[in-house]
Amino acid sequence: MGKEKTFINTLSYIYWLYFFFFYLSSSALALNDISGSNEENSTVSKERIVKVSLQNQAVYVLDRGKVIFVAPCTVGKSGHPTPKGVFHIIAKSIKKRSHSYGFWVKGNDIRATENPSQAPPGGPWEYVGYPMPYWVEFAPGYGFHEGFVWTTPRTHGCIRLHGKSAIEFFNLVSIGTKIQIADSFPEDLTIGKHLKRPRDELLPDPPPQFMISEEAFEKPWEF
Repeated sequence: MGKEKTFINTLSYIYWLYFFFFYLSSSALALNDISGSNEENSTVSKERIVKVSLQNQAVYVLDRGKVIFVAPCTVGKSGHPTPKGVFHIIAKSIKKRSHSYGFWVKGNDIRATENPSQAPPGGPWEYVGYPMPYWVEFAPGYGFHEGFVWTTPRTHGCIRLHGKSAIEFFNLVSIGTKIQIADSFPEDLTIGKHLKRPRDELLPDPPPQFMISEEAFEKPWEF
């Protein structure tokens, strides 16, 4: 009886010893995974920055000092300037509509507006904000998004990127990425000197039916 009790106690001791070491090794692995993830995220946010040149109307993305993306853009027009300074990305959304300007819709009657607080007479009207696909917000109400890129300042302060460039930019940045916006940068004299620009001002405005539909978010704008 004494030997049997000793054997059971030994088995119990081995079981708990095994459980203890298994718990320690599992905890260590979990901690390694967590710290590795945080380290990766912090590296991206510190090493990758975005520069926006207002005079050259160009966006540059740099990683460890090397330009990995450059594209023409359109910035804020007179009376609605794009803010200058240092910012960080605070939000991203593939589907975003403006709360400041858009369209009043009543059946097939679609009217552009920059005053969504006041509907036209003869309601009921539905307000549908201007589509801003691949939205990357760097300050409240200001962000990068897809849209027609003109050779002259045209926006209400946001930064428009053309077609697939907006999608590529969206995928290159993350929440916390640093944004620098200034009149000019050294890159304007090198990689940005002969930047090929679209001439979207020569195109007709996108059809209103397109602008109020989900189609505006489904593929790059090519008209």
